[in-house]
Amino acid sequence: MKKIVTILGARPQFVKAAVLSRVIIKHNELDEVIVHTGQHYDKNMSSVFFEEMQIPVPKYNLNINRLSHGAMTGQMLVEIEEVLLVEKPEAVVVYGDTNSTLAGALAAQKLGIKVVHIEAGLRSFNMSMPEEVNRIVTDRISNLLLCPTQTAMDNLEEEGFKNHDIRMVNSGDIMKDAVEFYGALSKEKVTFLEEHTLTKGDFVLATIHRQENTDDVDALKEIFEGLATVHSQKQVVMPLHPRTKSILETHQLNYPIIFIDPVGYFDMLALLQNCALVITDSGGLQKEAFFNKKACVIARKETEWVELVNHGFATLVGSNATRMQEATKHHLNTQHDFSLSLYGNQVGERIYEEIRKLIS
Repeated sequence: MKKIVTILGARPQFVKAAVLSRVIIKHNELDEVIVHTGQHYDKNMSSVFFEEMQIPVPKYNLNINRLSHGAMTGQMLVEIEEVLLVEKPEAVVVYGDTNSTLAGALAAQKLGIKVVHIEAGLRSFNMSMPEEVNRIVTDRISNLLLCPTQTAMDNLEEEGFKNHDIRMVNSGDIMKDAVEFYGALSKEKVTFLEEHTLTKGDFVLATIHRQENTDDVDALKEIFEGLATVHSQKQVVMPLHPRTKSILETHQLNYPIIFIDPVGYFDMLALLQNCALVITDSGGLQKEAFFNKKACVIARKETEWVELVNHGFATLVGSNATRMQEATKHHLNTQHDFSLSLYGNQVGERIYEEIRKLIS
């Protein structure tokens, strides 16, 4: 049986990868070995996490975290190479744009192992973002680029990828499959709203954690002033990221919104399913809002998911409090048609077939 090694470094990557793992197990034609680099230390990723999420437990956990970008990527490169020399796979699969993604692709390509990049072609066009550097380099050294959108395909075309011996496919977004699968499970498992006395459609879900916002205290103040104004009209609920919490406490910043502890994936899905609107600087949450038929106000200057903005499902507001209030009012008073198919269907199956063709 032919083998693939999947490199993962953060909880969201495990959620996405579980879609493909279920397809692989169903067809029983490939052997998948999962490697967890440990990049994002997450105390919630216990054995219970893997059992509840129906995710295969990694064969390897490298426990590489809390290092600088260079040290982290270098150590990952060394240790992933050792794993690949033992496992001898036909292909390595990487997701997204983390240091784990780049290290996995580099280690594989230097050993002559084919590289599959899921979520390829995304661009923010902001080279100050480490993620942008990771995704560009990973795309260039991959053999199979599986793009979530036509926009991602267009990005690769414009960068001249058609001149390289790399296969590019618009596979759709694997997160769509994940949200559909886990969304059904969360409705069975979660009592989160009742525990926090939240009413369906009566609150705005907000998350702020990106460094470009948290490291700029003036920008952070502006964002939270906007959230406070929104809260005066419709309550804002925010699972508070540890980095954001630390900075708010350091600068003694207090705002009248509802802060809650960070939540697990099922609880976050419950919040998404039942909120009226999402305000976020997260990339993944923008799409998850759309998949759950919610509009989104994006506290960034750019987004990789431009189709959401182009079709009116999301609005970029940066850190501008006034623009945040205006966009929130607009989306709360607009009926959006979420039947538009932007991210494909049966994405896991499509990706599986492309990988099987690559290594056949």
